Amino acid sequence: MPAFALIAAVVAAVTDWGSVTDIVLAGVGVVAFAVWAYLPRVPLPALCLAVLVPVVAAQRAGDFEPLLFQACLLAFVIGRWAPTTAEAALLGTPAVLAPVAANLVQDPPDLSVGIWIMGIAFSWIIGRALEHQTRLTIELDASRRELARQALHAERQRIARDVHDFVGHGLAAVMLQVTSARHVLRRDPAGAEEALRSAEEVGRRSMQELRRTVALLRSDDETGVAPPVPSAAEIPVLVDEARAGGLAVESRMPADLTRLPEGVGVALYRIAQEALANAARHAPRAQTVLAIEITDGLVRLGAETTGPVAGPTADPGRSRYGLLGMRERAVALGGDLVAGPTAEGWRVRCRLPLDAEERR
Repeated sequence: MPAFALIAAVVAAVTDWGSVTDIVLAGVGVVAFAVWAYLPRVPLPALCLAVLVPVVAAQRAGDFEPLLFQACLLAFVIGRWAPTTAEAALLGTPAVLAPVAANLVQDPPDLSVGIWIMGIAFSWIIGRALEHQTRLTIELDASRRELARQALHAERQRIARDVHDFVGHGLAAVMLQVTSARHVLRRDPAGAEEALRSAEEVGRRSMQELRRTVALLRSDDETGVAPPVPSAAEIPVLVDEARAGGLAVESRMPADLTRLPEGVGVALYRIAQEALANAARHAPRAQTVLAIEITDGLVRLGAETTGPVAGPTADPGRSRYGLLGMRERAVALGGDLVAGPTAEGWRVRCRLPLDAEERR
């Protein structure tokens, strides 16, 4: 801005040479723009006063008409850097009316008032448009950063759920089988061997799922790695493993669960896995009923444990990531999940829409 103001002053001096006073008035505007540009917190009203007064005064003799270009620069500055549109309009009005004032003080009046008003107003509009564009760019960058933060948070939640499901449940199942084998090692070697075999199978399967998950996270091409997505049809395997670990489980579910959508099947599998793991951890001597039914466009899963339960109050310092993960999976698919104690034990209720993936 100071450079353009200096060019306007030089052009005015070359084309319409005036008195020394006019030269000084032209330099006042240049200095005003320089002070505003390089010193912080110079108010725009002060800049307007320092520019418009010399520009109008320099027109009294009919010379220095090109100096009005400084009024155009001032209008651009006001439109671009005024904090609000109201303030920009308030400060821009004197700049737009500067040619009128210059024509009044000029003797004889000989200014192209209309052309200068159009030029100054156009400069104000361009400055305001740039200010609006700059504000939109800043808001867009802020939105992009917020979306990136949310995406990172969602990805961390997904990884936390997967690690909990793969590593946590696998280790819990292995520990359950090893504990069973230790208890019957001396009196029932065959039973201990069977428990250790089951623990080995669970450990191998958990390692395979963990490897697939790590490969998926490290792969740049997601289509090149088979995602670790179990299906609802594998829930009976979970029930059998829980029974092999000593948990009394009764299952009530449709004969064919393969027709469920993939996303719904994964969520059902993980929720059933967590419910059985919690039952084995907190109520190993209780009776658990795992039921699944499909009606009215919904799939419902219920896990009800009846008997002695060592609830969350038994270990208040332990984080409840399992319940949180179950609820997050249900909510992500447009469903809901309720888990809590009952008069006879513990209950988990989950509802998922069959068109959950389309809704998502």
